[in-house]
Amino acid sequence: MTPLPLIVSAGEALTDLVTAGGRTWQAHPGGAGWNVARACARLGMPSAFAGAVGQDNFGDDLRRESLEAGLDPRFMQAVPAPTLMAVVYSTQPPQYRFLGENSADLHFDPTLLPGGWLGAARWLHVGGISLARWPLADTLLGVIESARAAGVKVSFDPNARIAHRHPDYPGVFAAVARRADLMKFSDEDLAFFFPGATEERAMQELRGLNPRCPIVVTRGGDGATLYHSAGQVSLPSVPVTVVDTVGAGDALCAGLLVSAAEHPEALWTEHLKFGLRTAAVTCAHAGAYAPTREEVEGM
Repeated sequence: MTPLPLIVSAGEALTDLVTAGGRTWQAHPGGAGWNVARACARLGMPSAFAGAVGQDNFGDDLRRESLEAGLDPRFMQAVPAPTLMAVVYSTQPPQYRFLGENSADLHFDPTLLPGGWLGAARWLHVGGISLARWPLADTLLGVIESARAAGVKVSFDPNARIAHRHPDYPGVFAAVARRADLMKFSDEDLAFFFPGATEERAMQELRGLNPRCPIVVTRGGDGATLYHSAGQVSLPSVPVTVVDTVGAGDALCAGLLVSAAEHPEALWTEHLKFGLRTAAVTCAHAGAYAPTREEVEGM
């Protein structure tokens, strides 16, 4: 019998439909939740993406690439609705819109997940745009509650997107932040969610929601800062020839989670070092590349 995954990332899997100029478009499987799950699996950790995709060619692509990465296929649901799509109609600067009215992701049903998965999982990861999409947001809040009751730790990467401007999202954001055992933001995320506030002020607000949770703030080529109960520490990025930064934040999340699942007794600075190496490998490749363990350890 296939063992149940130790890391489950729940949320959205989607297709990025990216302009290639003129009337030419390129389709790429993606979505923050799916990217994190795939990266965890490629690092050798038994992992799964919990969510729904369509019974269409885009869903077929996501299912195929999930299997190639080693994700547990029992957690991805195929439903008779179109796969969520992000249309990137400009790359410089990045501009996009989501096509997701009654799309497949909204029909995710946690009751169909394999029995006993909560007893096996060590981490549940949530974030992306899924928590700003109803009724999926309510569904995921229920999954978070079930995970916490079972002793599963919760990781939260809100991953700022225009979809988060939904009027009900601030309440969801606060609810998940209160329940998180790890939070990760980019400096751009902080500016989006705490407009006009300094980083110190943003941390104060987050600490008001969750006094003890480790919080990682990434700064692109300038590395990352870890805020934890003993204070804060900044670590540099790993030097690499950057091809692009697509998927770097998701890769860093995956590195954090894999390290924390494998070495729960280690310091968060050690987990962050592994996450930064994982992100560096991703930046050395085009697109949302998911590194292997050998590539990360070779950095």
